[in-house]
Amino acid sequence: MADEAPSELALGATTVWFGAARGKYPQGNSLTVHGREETVVIDPSLGLVPRRERLPRVDRVLNSHCHEDHVAGNHLFPDVPWHVHEADLPGLQSFAGFMAIFGYDDPEVAKGWARLVREQFHYTERRDAIPFRDGDVFELGGGVRVRVIHTPGHTRGHSAFMIEPDAVLYLGDIDLSSFGPYYGDAWSHLEDFEASLARVREIEAKHYATFHHIGVVDRPVFVARLDRFRAVIEDRERRLVEFLSAPRSLDEVAEHRFVYRKSDPVSFATPVERRSMGQHIERLVRQGRVREVEPGRFQADVVSLRPARREA
Repeated sequence: MADEAPSELALGATTVWFGAARGKYPQGNSLTVHGREETVVIDPSLGLVPRRERLPRVDRVLNSHCHEDHVAGNHLFPDVPWHVHEADLPGLQSFAGFMAIFGYDDPEVAKGWARLVREQFHYTERRDAIPFRDGDVFELGGGVRVRVIHTPGHTRGHSAFMIEPDAVLYLGDIDLSSFGPYYGDAWSHLEDFEASLARVREIEAKHYATFHHIGVVDRPVFVARLDRFRAVIEDRERRLVEFLSAPRSLDEVAEHRFVYRKSDPVSFATPVERRSMGQHIERLVRQGRVREVEPGRFQADVVSLRPARREA
């Protein structure tokens, strides 16, 4: 039998609590950071629910952003402050604010999603949730601190955390997976995500931790995986340009699937495809690589379809 992955990993004052299958969705990898005066938990996941009796005393909750899997364990800590970036604050304060992050227009999709996040992910609103901002520092005592690094794109408020003195950079949903960056919600933004990827690439750390899949890696592995993660955006755009060799509507683009496989049973795939690839189309139009040849139908410029020339 192959060795099982550890359920926890200690990195100085930081403990990584791995979810099932290394935090594969809907699970996730949560962190606790223990200082002399306070202990915080970062992104309490479903994986903490069965381990609630083993957790240390927690003084506050830090959420990297307001998505269902990252707040699924918040309800375990009802008596301590909850913190999230100010741009995502409405998602913690009310269920209506949470649903607005995704922006599902189809009533059936929205209804099913609302039921899922309440029943499976234990969504709990917190009207007194406290906002943080880029550069804010949580001093936990004894030289242990958590510094906020705003990395928008996945959501408006998505943030990474640098944990010192352990030199752990927690990346949240910059998860380095083969799926690639997700920017398909109403509060997502492709070019913000790209800027955030460039920002975290320049941050030196000893350990890089993700909420999903990868877990904890060192810098050489982080850089290699980050570059592959970023390349997924370029690949989607390349495939989109090829698909637009003939005039296509955004509905046809969404139906073709560039983010999800057609075999993926995802009820919200269509709105995600529309938002994700719609942002690519908008950029390609600005760049002159795609034209709106008739209302609502887009076609790639002939030059854009030519293979890139290699330098001699």
